[in-house]
Amino acid sequence: MSGRIVDYELYEVPPRWLFLRLETSDGLVGWGEPVVEGRAHTVRAAVEELLDSYLLGKSPDRIEDHWQTMYRGGFYRGGPVLMSAIAGIDQALWDIKGKQFGAPVYELLGGRARDRIRVYQWVGGDRPENVADAAREKVEEGFTALKMNATAEMERVDSPAAVAEAEARLEAVREAVGDEADIGVDFHGRVAKSMAKRLAAALEPHQPMFIEEPVLPEHNDALPGIAAHTTAPIATGERMYSRWDFKEVFESGAVDVIQPDLSHAGGITEVKKIADMAEAYDVAMAPHCPLGPIALAACIQVDAVSPNALIQEQSLDIHYNEGSDVLDYLADTSVFDYHDGYVDLPDGPGLGIEIDEQHVRAKAGDIDWHNPVWRHEDGSVAEW
Repeated sequence: MSGRIVDYELYEVPPRWLFLRLETSDGLVGWGEPVVEGRAHTVRAAVEELLDSYLLGKSPDRIEDHWQTMYRGGFYRGGPVLMSAIAGIDQALWDIKGKQFGAPVYELLGGRARDRIRVYQWVGGDRPENVADAAREKVEEGFTALKMNATAEMERVDSPAAVAEAEARLEAVREAVGDEADIGVDFHGRVAKSMAKRLAAALEPHQPMFIEEPVLPEHNDALPGIAAHTTAPIATGERMYSRWDFKEVFESGAVDVIQPDLSHAGGITEVKKIADMAEAYDVAMAPHCPLGPIALAACIQVDAVSPNALIQEQSLDIHYNEGSDVLDYLADTSVFDYHDGYVDLPDGPGLGIEIDEQHVRAKAGDIDWHNPVWRHEDGSVAEW
């Protein structure tokens, strides 16, 4: 038994992250990353409310009970803000639990099902440009899988030229990296279902590893129709926040890869359950993680124990990370060394990383990152 939860601190750090430091009466410290990108202040308030009203003074040991209480203790539940707040607290509790027993979290979840997990590298930015050259460079650095945005803004019914441009871009990347590298193509929810069908069919000859979020999650009912127009695997899930949100996509049979986010979908406790549900439907998992080192460490702990984990997103050098990057907040950056397109499972206790607290405190302050607002040529709001 560890002590009681006696203190916490929250740090907003660049480029767009929120870190939680949770401390117990016997000196154990756990770290979590509760954030919605662009809504750090809002999630911070939710974390403070959950900790102040319930967790302070409690033992950190009963993680499942704490999760259930935080989730079910409010009449209104779910959604990105509350589930992200729960996620970061859950990560910190598991970090404490692992340190209490001197073991990685994955050892407490049944032991590892693999020794390492493949990772992919982002290329091309929000409005993808010069993607082929960037892709070639990353493959030369040793990455075997890449991800790129399919397109920038797209009208609900767009021109043949817009589809041809997206196809030419993927074709150029495929020619640059050859058939040995995998290329994930992110529609980013920017594409209406009418265009998603056309775009998926156009991109299929270039063998994408998957097409991601071909429509917004509120239109998941359109996924079977899109799947009928392509043999490319369909991935989705970064904007789905609990196992209940995933039920219908599993039952539809239209999704091949789910992408829950460990900082948005209830943390380690919930995403492990989502991964187990996916396995029962023969669906792979590739956790969403364009975030910081704590979120990535949490993802790898779940990847370690999930037989259906396919690949792991990571945000090193991603286009959002201006001024600070994943490794900047770590005392030992070697934990995220990538070799031959893989990262080894960490063997340290808890989440397996050591946060550079001095650097976190030095960088902490109000962060002012918000999603860009895009508009179509007629002035109407476009999906980013």
